[in-house]
Amino acid sequence: MINTAILTSFCDELEGEIKFDTLSKSLYATDASVYRRIPLAIAFPKSKLDIQKLIQFANKYKVGLIPRTAGTSLAGQCVGDGIVVDVSKHFTKIISVDVENSTVTVQPGVIRDDLNRFLEPYRLFFGPNTSTSNRCMIGGMVGNNSSGTTSIQYGVTRDKVLTMNTILSDGSETIFSEITSELFHKKRNTENLEGRIYQEIYKQLLPEAVQKEIKENFPKPEIHRRNTGYAIDELIDTQVFSDNSSNFNMCKLLAGSEGTLAFTTQITLQLDKLPPRESLMVAVHFSTIDDCMKAVAPVMEHQLFTCEMMDKTILDCTKNNIEQLKNRFFIVDDPEAILMLELRSDSAESLEKKKIALLKTLEESGLSYANPILLGQEINQALELRKAGLGLLGNIVGDKKAVACIEDTAVAISDLADYISEFTTIMKSYDQQAVYYAHAGAGELHLRPILDLKKDEDVTLFKKITDDVAELVKKYKGSMSGEHGDGIVRAGYIPFMIGDKNYAIVKAIKEAFDPNYIFNPGKIVNAFGMTEKLRYEVGRKEPVIDTLMDFSDSLGILRAAEKCNGSGDCRKSVEAGGTMCPSYRATKNEKDTTRGRANALREFLTTSDKNNKFNNKELKEVFDLCLSCKGCASECPSNVDVALLKSEFEYQYQKKNGISLRSRLFANNNRLNELGSITPGITNFFFKNAFTSGLLKSSMGIAKNRQLPLLSKQSLRRWCKKNIEKNQPAKPIKTVYLFIDEFTNHLDTQIGIDTIEFLTELGYEVKVTNHKESGRTFISKGLLNQAKRLANYNVNIFKNIISSKTPLIGIEPSAILSFRDEYLRLADNKEDAKLLAHNTFLIDEFLATEIKNGNLSASQFTKEAKTIKLHGHCHQKALSSIHNTFQLLNLPENFKVTIIPSGCCGMAGSFGYEKEHYDISLRIGEQTLFPSVRKATGDTIIAAVGTSCRHQIKDGTGRNSSHPISILRASLKV
Repeated sequence: MINTAILTSFCDELEGEIKFDTLSKSLYATDASVYRRIPLAIAFPKSKLDIQKLIQFANKYKVGLIPRTAGTSLAGQCVGDGIVVDVSKHFTKIISVDVENSTVTVQPGVIRDDLNRFLEPYRLFFGPNTSTSNRCMIGGMVGNNSSGTTSIQYGVTRDKVLTMNTILSDGSETIFSEITSELFHKKRNTENLEGRIYQEIYKQLLPEAVQKEIKENFPKPEIHRRNTGYAIDELIDTQVFSDNSSNFNMCKLLAGSEGTLAFTTQITLQLDKLPPRESLMVAVHFSTIDDCMKAVAPVMEHQLFTCEMMDKTILDCTKNNIEQLKNRFFIVDDPEAILMLELRSDSAESLEKKKIALLKTLEESGLSYANPILLGQEINQALELRKAGLGLLGNIVGDKKAVACIEDTAVAISDLADYISEFTTIMKSYDQQAVYYAHAGAGELHLRPILDLKKDEDVTLFKKITDDVAELVKKYKGSMSGEHGDGIVRAGYIPFMIGDKNYAIVKAIKEAFDPNYIFNPGKIVNAFGMTEKLRYEVGRKEPVIDTLMDFSDSLGILRAAEKCNGSGDCRKSVEAGGTMCPSYRATKNEKDTTRGRANALREFLTTSDKNNKFNNKELKEVFDLCLSCKGCASECPSNVDVALLKSEFEYQYQKKNGISLRSRLFANNNRLNELGSITPGITNFFFKNAFTSGLLKSSMGIAKNRQLPLLSKQSLRRWCKKNIEKNQPAKPIKTVYLFIDEFTNHLDTQIGIDTIEFLTELGYEVKVTNHKESGRTFISKGLLNQAKRLANYNVNIFKNIISSKTPLIGIEPSAILSFRDEYLRLADNKEDAKLLAHNTFLIDEFLATEIKNGNLSASQFTKEAKTIKLHGHCHQKALSSIHNTFQLLNLPENFKVTIIPSGCCGMAGSFGYEKEHYDISLRIGEQTLFPSVRKATGDTIIAAVGTSCRHQIKDGTGRNSSHPISILRASLKV
């Protein structure tokens, strides 16, 4: 029995880390599957020697080693009871590229899309392309033999693996690569573990009867996505075992083995030339699933580069996702299914001919009702819509979810229509409407039943449906595991799918490689039960979790956390774009992901025995580095809004543990600024003076290197009392109400003045009223009672004066967008709050609409040339769009505007001021924002919408930045 003392002692032997605290084990208990297995520990090896020591430890104590990269496996490959070995932090090097031979050598923790960005200058790329390509890693792709949308042209991962540097179960290092028959026999006569492995494979696969048994029972060879068990059907098709001239390569076996045979430390991959530049996509719309399936075989005669399917269930999910809503532009009416068919060619003329031929086939079939053509960026948008499908399934409200169990079946294309027809019959017999999506051109559809795995009866259905589908797949000689692997969910079906005799060979090979079963036990061989240790306790009594904020749209905060299905979109790299999750991008720690936070909250809300289930230090730790950037609100396909979860957590946690003085001061920042504004000169002296500001920072826990924001000489409200009635247009285009937020009022008064004068000079009447502050600071610090009072007051003030004719507009995104976000959960009168939210706009949004309405044009601005770099606020990007600002700034004729492709600036209100967060705040800024600002020439204007962003840019680069409205105000014709 391994105790804490043994693990603690073992920690000292490693260069890397081992963690076995409750939080870490909870975070690694799940992946993207339906399983939850609490590991013994999590290891983060830094070297091959660390891995060898882990192997030695595993053999000594008879514990399993579960290899893990991004942890996005759908079948449960990355969970287990032993030590999870996470190589995603340290084994991340691209070692070398051989342009002449089109190969690259990498460590297993290299992200697929990052690799292809690195390869692009060489005009090369790694072909297999999963829906998780912006965070999945090469090691995981090899383990699962991943394929994705491109497999119909570029094959699967197994086709691309040339060499694997591995550590075997005895700790010895072995390199597997292509070898001749002569070298194979030389190796099998070697007296070491490698030699015994070759000898066992030769003994098992040589008999002619064995090879016949394999060919009769394994999936049809034309199904290139086949991952059932070990790929022994690939091994017999070499010169060692047949007349085939192909050399033997053990990598064919290791690819798809899910880390059960050896531990891989380095991989050499065959690359392809970049695809032809000219491309288009036909988005074929169908009224029935049957029509869609019948269309696949004929369209696949057209050398497609992509043939992907989405059904109505997936498409409906995209209607409620902020990020994906804009990608639905090509949807015509309400299709039951869509096939996305991509054509490519080296010339526009050739591409046009291919398009005409494909459309002719579609028209002659008479199966589709609309065939819109997509070009350029439109193709990427459509593919992003499809990629988001997996995560979007988590948006189904309640406990019923689309469950991954039969979602990976693959059959020959010629069998696809008949297979789907029989499959549909099976599903109807269980009163199921399945979800259909994915790789139709490869004969693989991800078919999912909708089940509630918290209920005994649905767990029984989970097994029964899988049993029936396994028989159907076997009938068509298909593969139960096309690309997602066997894992836990399908490994138990391997003996049935390939036959007992072939399974005995698979087992013998496993024991040759790994006699003590230390490598990922419970997968492929001696499988864990598919209904054991599910993510949710079956038949559990649902805990009652009372919250101040309204989470009824998710049926409570627990189910809001449970929406996270583990797809890991929050682990994408900085280079992948987007905002979430800024702290993870800086630390690379799982606890700092959206997934990690949601999983931790789910874990403690369901397992804690405390009366206040939020009162756990582990939850305090996991939410500590959340910047409440809101990136997850739009970028997470399941819409897991961790900023909301954090606010509620802080509120509940502080009920038991109290509120710190610093949190109270930051939350009441507006009140303090009001007091300071009585004598702003004296206040600013104390803020600027090194001695007094130093004392203030030290006493409040503010980072000593931060510059405290200075108060404006007069507040915006004071200015308005004196000036707002001046110069109002006699016949206004429209009347608008300006929300005077707490930041603009005291800190950025000039921006508020610029906004009012800009609007009035354009012909708009601007009004203000006696509203309260937005409550943003209270929300961010978990002081929700105060935030609720402010929300109720403001909703009551505005409900009778704000409408589509007299909208409410605001300057600071974090303040005005709270009307469209948190107010809907805080306000008592939900209907009034919703109506107000519908007519509330960020100033950029409002003016972008006015451009469309013809009320704002380039003729109203000077022709002075300006170069502008624009950084967007996180809340703006999550809940609105930076493109409104971009469009607005591009209106003047000679403005040249580029968007800085930055995520969060790193300041996030008070976060960047707090001394313990200062370093990570700057690290986040250094990811993209600071380097982009530093590269800008001296005459380039830096535009930033948020007040926090402008302060972060100043502190991080020394450059001043301006609000876009101030820039435009200065360029209006007099």
